[in-house]
Amino acid sequence: MCYRYSVPGPDVVKNTFQVKLGTNFEKRYHVGAFENVKLPVITDENPKQVSLFGWGLIPFWVKDEKTTNDIRERTVNARSETIFEKPAFRGSAGKKHCLVIADGFFEWRYYQGINYPYYIKIKNREAFSMAGLWDCWINKKTEEKVYSYTIITTEANPLMAKIHNKKKRMPAILNKDDEKKWISGNLDKNKTINLLKPFDEKEMEAYTISKLITAKGENPNIPEVVKPFKYNNLEPLPSQSSLF
Repeated sequence: MCYRYSVPGPDVVKNTFQVKLGTNFEKRYHVGAFENVKLPVITDENPKQVSLFGWGLIPFWVKDEKTTNDIRERTVNARSETIFEKPAFRGSAGKKHCLVIADGFFEWRYYQGINYPYYIKIKNREAFSMAGLWDCWINKKTEEKVYSYTIITTEANPLMAKIHNKKKRMPAILNKDDEKKWISGNLDKNKTINLLKPFDEKEMEAYTISKLITAKGENPNIPEVVKPFKYNNLEPLPSQSSLF
């Protein structure tokens, strides 16, 4: 699954995706799914400009504000295999797609009874996109429009299967050639599902980091959170050998 990732700064986003920034946002070294902040996405409705949406999809059909808070916690991720079936996502699948902008994400590896955090990036890329769905919910009391998104996950590639070795899932990272396709407009079910595949592990790099991301009383939104950290009792992945 994907509950934590990092966000590149505005200049990187603008240059990478060739879009207008629209509203202001800041680089984030770490953001968690339940922090209730607005984060940059690029939607099929406005593919030339960055929008800021809330993480945790609120479907348009939700009746009241109390229900939105309940459902948001369960819609941070959407499994690629069931987006056309689950009530929360099927209204957006094939219709309301977005690029969720990131420059890395965090995952945990279970080894000999202990969980160890990893930071995962795409080689030679300052920013990349994860496939997302979005929706707009209207608060009937205030008429406020609430825009939100979910990150789609898929089965893990071999690298991510070694790291996320309990659930063996990963975010559906899009190839550069597939980004425009994903937000090109209405896609049928087959075309949508075909774009949601495990990313090539050869284009990824991963390394262990400190447990600052879950340290009580500490702010994880600092550069140190993504710096390599060695655990002497952890067998490294082959790709980590050169880091330490």
